[in-house]
Amino acid sequence: MLDRLSEMKQLAEESKMKLDALSVQGEAGNGLIVITLSGNREFRSIEINTQLSHMTKEDLEDLLSVAFTRALEAAEKLNQSETMSAASALLNGMK
Repeated sequence: MLDRLSEMKQLAEESKMKLDALSVQGEAGNGLIVITLSGNREFRSIEINTQLSHMTKEDLEDLLSVAFTRALEAAEKLNQSETMSAASALLNGMK
């Protein structure tokens, strides 16, 4: 039983490390705004690829919101995939 718990803890830590090393991006406005997150949904960077004077405050807020939402969705998808992979490895080890 303790071996299983130790194995589960190790798999969880390996998954976290894998996700920390990966990046996902969300963009809006055909690349005007690009937000990068880690696979664990941690903020990494934001790129604004236009002059701020070329857009209104509301346009910028909308683009940031869309880009951030897209980045979060990509990170969530990656996170779920890694979780399923780790769970599958654990279940295969129980046979």
